[in-house]
Amino acid sequence: MHFDFLAIRSCEDFYRCFIEQSGIAGESGANLDTLWDMLTGELRLPARAWLYHLPSVPQRGDLAAIIELLEEAVRELQGEFIVQRVQVCGG
Repeated sequence: MHFDFLAIRSCEDFYRCFIEQSGIAGESGANLDTLWDMLTGELRLPARAWLYHLPSVPQRGDLAAIIELLEEAVRELQGEFIVQRVQVCGG
């Protein structure tokens, strides 16, 4: 799955992108609990999420909780779910 934070500006944007790429049937009322359930119970593993243009901590705003949850899923799923942060240089 690929998430470009130049295009993802809100939690709703992230949830929409996650549903589109995960292969999981659409969930209504997307929130952190639903995302956790999808990551730990419904997502086909192994899986990898590529995070492009990830904002710095002060700029994350509402997305901070989602990013923290992804990091927690990495620890919980012990190598079955990987988050790869990609620094893209313009130029």
